[in-house]
Amino acid sequence: MSMTSERGLSLIELLVFIVVVGVAVTGVLSVYSLNARTSADPMVRKQAVAIAESLLEEVLAKPYTYCDPDDANAESATESAISAAGCATTPEAIGSEAGETRYSSLTPFDNVNDYHGFSMTGISDLTGAAVAGLNGYTATIQVQLAGAFNGIPAGETLLVTVTVTGPGNHNASLSGYRTRYAPNF
Repeated sequence: MSMTSERGLSLIELLVFIVVVGVAVTGVLSVYSLNARTSADPMVRKQAVAIAESLLEEVLAKPYTYCDPDDANAESATESAISAAGCATTPEAIGSEAGETRYSSLTPFDNVNDYHGFSMTGISDLTGAAVAGLNGYTATIQVQLAGAFNGIPAGETLLVTVTVTGPGNHNASLSGYRTRYAPNF
């Protein structure tokens, strides 16, 4: 009769196995947890970029004239934006004219310059109505004279920068240039 030796796991081997598996599972779960906490960030960033693109497009679509677009000579004035010469009443300058707002139907922003310093907390459409789901975002717009640009003389180009901040302090900033053309707007 021969005796076969059967060997199983000792208590120490079993405890080492449990510890190793426990550490591995903890590592994997912590990676999933981190991923779950930050998975909304790309959505916030994409939304901030979409808001910035929309506002930049809105601003750059406005005329850039020497005189306020409501001025009788807006299409014919060729003087510097700093000079009143050539304008019937209102030369255009950086910043909005008194009474103009983005949301007014009677006296809206009507020139690229008017948007300088504009900001909003919670995103609103052109009528001033809050856009659902975007109350956690803020937007600011800066407009400044740019130097000579691609052969265009200094003072004839504006640099427009839109900065949007979303939940979790995620920022998106877009810039674009607006020049006078045809010949005055």
